[in-house]
Amino acid sequence: MSARKVTLVLIIVMGLVGLSMFNPTVKNWGRATLLSMFEPSYQPALAQTAAFRPVFDELDAKREKIDVKLTVAADGFIQITDLQFVPGQPDLLVVLEKSGKAKWVDLKTKKTGLWFDRKVLFASEQGLLGLAFDPEFASNGRFFINETIRDNGKDWTQVAALQNRPTTKGVLGEVDELNTVIRVHQPYANHNAGQLAFGPDGMLYVGLGDGGWADDPHNHGQNPKSLLGKMLRLDVSKVSKQKGGYVVPKDNPFVGRSEFLPEIWALGLRNPWKYSFTPQGRLLVADVGQNAYEEISEIGSGDNGGWKTKEGFHCFSPKSNCSSEGLVDPLYEYGRADGGSITGGFVMSSRTGGALTDKYIFGDFLSGRLWALALPNKTAQKAKTFALGRYPILPSTFAKDSHGNVYVGAFRNGVVYKINPRNPG
Repeated sequence: MSARKVTLVLIIVMGLVGLSMFNPTVKNWGRATLLSMFEPSYQPALAQTAAFRPVFDELDAKREKIDVKLTVAADGFIQITDLQFVPGQPDLLVVLEKSGKAKWVDLKTKKTGLWFDRKVLFASEQGLLGLAFDPEFASNGRFFINETIRDNGKDWTQVAALQNRPTTKGVLGEVDELNTVIRVHQPYANHNAGQLAFGPDGMLYVGLGDGGWADDPHNHGQNPKSLLGKMLRLDVSKVSKQKGGYVVPKDNPFVGRSEFLPEIWALGLRNPWKYSFTPQGRLLVADVGQNAYEEISEIGSGDNGGWKTKEGFHCFSPKSNCSSEGLVDPLYEYGRADGGSITGGFVMSSRTGGALTDKYIFGDFLSGRLWALALPNKTAQKAKTFALGRYPILPSTFAKDSHGNVYVGAFRNGVVYKINPRNPG
């Protein structure tokens, strides 16, 4: 950033601080403006080697290690936000880029191309953030995206339903707009979460962060009348231009309770950037922490993840003697020595997974650490993790193919790596 730009930013900051002392509306606008100005910029300085060894340090000495190798599956992307395999096409991977592009790559032939391009906001934690294929994609061509847009002077998380029209050249072709499934106003440019996932029940799960800034200033996480800081569960099986975006499943936990919005499946989340279902149907949510702890929780119907009363196992607001009644403790947490922004992954179920088999693979965006978690029972408070090493890649997302193999997307250098055990089973 140039000296002139720094001076301008400082003038704006001081002005916003002064005005915000007298006007809460200006205070909220000022926060949003500052967040949109400071978009993280990462330089891809890592060499794209076919395979490279992890770095282990003194923190890993306390953990058992699993020897893995990361091999390049695909490269040439910019700021990867999501990876999704096309149903019925085990080698066809869709890669989302933060700025709005969805690209495809054939992992076998290495051919790649642009599928579609969306006009999105991409400051701070905004962008084209998530994609989920309809369980019946092979027959109906429908898929869903999570994107950040501006409309009427406001920023919104928009979940849109789109339809693919295959061509003679390939499975992925022209894309048509079907409908807007849901829009949620975002007061700030961070904590947008962004993933979408279909559960084994065929419902679409939409994770939403608490609205942003810091410390959940509007208490969205615990507000049952706000969709922010929640996991939503929506029935999109009938979505079309004629039939609208979604219906609320009748068995959602808060249906019929006037104090709750019926779309809510679970509450008390801060920023559920990535989550996935295990082969047994357990919903594992990696919730990005605030000041001290990152956490992985199993979230079920009607659960309260605790934010902002608690951060991980610890009181947050108030700082001590907080009530844990009705709150779900995480399966696992780690502190700032290990990292500062958790990226949730998947359970490895490949037959050649070796020591990784049946373990949940996840990472930390800031530190570049990768781990494998031996999943405990929901009530357990002690979970064993295995160190997979530390890599200079900024792991932003994971994917799982139809064979049960797990991949990681590197935000830093635009590479998709396959995670392989060095001693496969």
